Amino acid sequence: MGFGLIVIGDEILSGRREDKHMRRTIELLGARGLALDWAEYVGDERERITATLRRTLAGPDVVFCTGGIGATPDDHTRQCAAAALGVELALHPEAREQIALRIAETANGDPVKADLNLPENQHRFKMGEFPVGARIIPNSYNRIPGFSVADHHFMPGFPVMAWPMMEWVLDHYYAHLFHLEVAQSRAFYVFEAPESTLTPLMEQVEAAFAGIRVFSLPSVGDVSRGDRFARRHIDLGVKGPAELVLPAYAMLLEGVRAMGYEIVEQ
Repeated sequence: MGFGLIVIGDEILSGRREDKHMRRTIELLGARGLALDWAEYVGDERERITATLRRTLAGPDVVFCTGGIGATPDDHTRQCAAAALGVELALHPEAREQIALRIAETANGDPVKADLNLPENQHRFKMGEFPVGARIIPNSYNRIPGFSVADHHFMPGFPVMAWPMMEWVLDHYYAHLFHLEVAQSRAFYVFEAPESTLTPLMEQVEAAFAGIRVFSLPSVGDVSRGDRFARRHIDLGVKGPAELVLPAYAMLLEGVRAMGYEIVEQ
């Protein structure tokens, strides 16, 4: 089981808004000893959203999906989730209750605005129509819930709503996975070294330590960090189980030193 993120919305792909969900998802997972395995961005196109959800629902991963669960013409996620599952949409009774409470709160004591039969209030209940069999995700911001089906969890695109809902899902459903494996990383900088020269050593380290992954992040130079880092350099390191990181790091470090390249440990 891995963790994935699907961010839905034309506004992200067009650049009208910048995605903030991936960074926050990484933070929320990392605080619990978990990691994000993949992320996808999808526009507001029903066929593409449905195809994406059909594929991910067939897999084993926990998936957070943000955006498109409102009730405006450009919101399609609820309908696409139902289509991907092959079920109908239906007003969830708990969602109806929460939306009714929200209507009462925003009416501020005005009995006309609080009338649930008003067309605008009836339209609000659309936001509680979820695939049959779904479970609600509480929304601490304005009561309008998200929903879960299997290990897929759907929430609004607004960070102020989505992030607390994501935390609730993690703590409510996946606490048994927290900190099962203590993972660490350690790295150093290598200057003026071609990645192709370092690759055989990287492969040797991974072969010697099962579960260790070697990472290489090259840079053409960053003058903002001073003269030393203005030169070409590589952020080179290892990550994996805590008990293997130190010996794997030592092997990588000594191997690069033996090649004669300049090194700065982090």
